[in-house]
Amino acid sequence: MNINQKMEPSLELKISDWELDFYSRPIIESNQKKRWELIICSTKNYKTEDIFLWNKKCPANEVNSVWLTKALNEAISEARKQGWAKPAIVRFWRSSMKSIIKKSLEAVSIEALVSRRTYDLFDRIEFLEKEIYPKEKGYVRGVLAPSFTSKMENSPQPLPEAVRGDALTISEISIGELKSAENWPMEFGDIFPIQQDLDDNYLVPGLRLFSKDRSLALSAWFSCLEPIKLTISKNQLILKALEDDNWLVTDLPEKDANILSTKFLENKKNSFGYQFISIQSTPYVEKFAGFWILRDIDLIS
Repeated sequence: MNINQKMEPSLELKISDWELDFYSRPIIESNQKKRWELIICSTKNYKTEDIFLWNKKCPANEVNSVWLTKALNEAISEARKQGWAKPAIVRFWRSSMKSIIKKSLEAVSIEALVSRRTYDLFDRIEFLEKEIYPKEKGYVRGVLAPSFTSKMENSPQPLPEAVRGDALTISEISIGELKSAENWPMEFGDIFPIQQDLDDNYLVPGLRLFSKDRSLALSAWFSCLEPIKLTISKNQLILKALEDDNWLVTDLPEKDANILSTKFLENKKNSFGYQFISIQSTPYVEKFAGFWILRDIDLIS
């Protein structure tokens, strides 16, 4: 075989970040111990239509960084067999497992990012909890399964003065427009493929920020923020980000807060919970300094 034929596939490896959860599951094993399981999925992007999925059960007495490091190496090896490159970044949010996960990722030379911006992982776990685990022997409903609710939240902090911009507006764009986001000019941001079966006419609520002189600096800061979703708390517009950050974007009149809260709820029903944040120098330029697609889903505790 020509050596070039051996090398060629490595040039075509699919590239994606990974999302990871290492925790107990709602299953009591035959030894009367609760099941621990590593769940990995790749982050959907425009470079490939595929997604890498990988699960491995962990004995309850081996929940440590040694086991996890070995499992990660197995996952990396299996991913390569399926045509995936080793990820540069792995996101996870489980704070109680932070030390073990970070140590293991460091051992395999992958950057660990504590972030709840793990939408594909949430979908994967929800699928397992609804469709797979209930059919298994030893399933315990509602006892060991992590619920899709957030833990006690930190009080929202005002956005730093330097990143508040000159003006902001609450706006809407259509699902059809979001589906074309891959082709939009932008300096910073994070976008991903939209569910194709959603009605193009559904409107997605979001936040538009404007800063004539600091739009790029604003976008660079938001890029490090890992924005998760926008919510309404009383009359406040809150941006949830990273592991457990809550940022006060602005106070709203009660009427506007009620209207926006209703839009957010309707959007979860009709449009998969999509939201957006855009940053531009002015409302009239067609180029984005920054653009992020968000999703409002319940977070695992």
